Amino acid sequence: MAEYEAVIGLEVHVQVKTASKMFCSCPNRYGEEPNSLVCPVCMGYPGVLPVPNKEAIMKTVAAGLMTGCEIARFSKFDRKSYFYPDMPKNYQISQYDLPFCEHGAVKIYGKGFSGADIGERTIGITRIHLEEDVAKLTHFAGYSGVDYNRAGVPLMETVSEPDIRTPDEAYAYLTALKQIMQYAGISDCDMEKGQMRCDVNISIRRKGAEKFGTKIEIKNLNSLRAIHRSLEHEIWRQEQVIEAGGSLQQETRGWNDDQGETYLMRTKEHAHDYRYFPDPDLMPITLTDSEIDTIRQNLPELPEAMRDRFVRDYDLTPYDAEVLTQDRHVAAYFNLGAKLVKTPKTLANWIISELLRELANANIAISECKIAPEQFAGMLQLIENQTISGKIAKDVFAEMFQTGKDAKVIVEEKGLVQVTDSSEIERFVEQAIAANQPQVTQYQEGNDKVLQFFVGQVMKLSKGKANPQMVVELLRKKLD
Repeated sequence: MAEYEAVIGLEVHVQVKTASKMFCSCPNRYGEEPNSLVCPVCMGYPGVLPVPNKEAIMKTVAAGLMTGCEIARFSKFDRKSYFYPDMPKNYQISQYDLPFCEHGAVKIYGKGFSGADIGERTIGITRIHLEEDVAKLTHFAGYSGVDYNRAGVPLMETVSEPDIRTPDEAYAYLTALKQIMQYAGISDCDMEKGQMRCDVNISIRRKGAEKFGTKIEIKNLNSLRAIHRSLEHEIWRQEQVIEAGGSLQQETRGWNDDQGETYLMRTKEHAHDYRYFPDPDLMPITLTDSEIDTIRQNLPELPEAMRDRFVRDYDLTPYDAEVLTQDRHVAAYFNLGAKLVKTPKTLANWIISELLRELANANIAISECKIAPEQFAGMLQLIENQTISGKIAKDVFAEMFQTGKDAKVIVEEKGLVQVTDSSEIERFVEQAIAANQPQVTQYQEGNDKVLQFFVGQVMKLSKGKANPQMVVELLRKKLD
């Protein structure tokens, strides 16, 4: 790519988290028996009338405010006509020329999927509009099945400007957008459940050129990893075609994750004629300044603002803040616990190194963790007041994770209170020195590393209960 640059735009579809579907009262739930959550409205029976879901509209406006969009005071729904088995009405209720949100942006920074530093950039958002999802098609050996449970679920589409230049930037943009949607409670964005889907538009041009190249769309991308890999391959493929003297044509391609390459699905000789027109069954939507201000006042803290606050108020490193804010539930967990301890940095270290590892091993979310933030803070307070050592705390933490008991209860039940009596620790030190004369000689000959050996011996004799700082001080005093 020394001579070329990619021009990438993303169309991100996110299912809005609501109790019911977009235009009917059918439940909006995943994983139910196929075709069990349907009614005459979402099945497109003649004579039925849609009723818009107010919560879905409010959450779409919230998404626009979270991304700095201009919010339309007057908007409407349109009919997008096409014939396909996944749309029972043979048209989709969507938005065309008057979407709810326009002209926003998402800031990206840090490292991409490959680990490369992408710096700091702003990716423009053209529009965010609301529509209804289509049914789910499942293809078998000789036939296809249609599940209309998904038909009619609120679906929010965010269309980016063609501001993205690399696969790593695309990954960072999607990650940032996903965080915003999750923080605001707009969607869970679980790609495995189809709650977040993405279509990629990509072309390449010679560096310095102003005119865009031929746009090619990639579909069937079901993970952030697949999006990154497909972009890498497609950039390479387009460059090979041009360098070989060929030409690119507008087309839609799929992604084969096993083979690691895109494949032709269909060519686009002409733009689709969806015959958009205002839906005659739905009145236009008007929003007042007061309604928009109410939504704005209830917006959560943006992930970017939370990262900055963690660094500023809790003396965390940018890396710590980035890890803790990747999941809004983890961020909320730390935020609560940090107010209860003397050193929030210590809590951050424990969450990142111990808690997140245990959660991953147990394959559970932090919302299912048996240790409440208040309990975690209680354990750290025992370390701070020297009731237990850091080494003992790891055993206490493991017990807390399994049982949900308070650290104080575990310490009392197992007799784990740290030994801080200097005379008792001195007795352990003298035993360790007496039993290891060769190491005493090594230390006195200048091998200072042997000191750690003696610390280990004392901790072993005290069953991990001796205060480590006092152990080191007494060892140096005796050995010197």
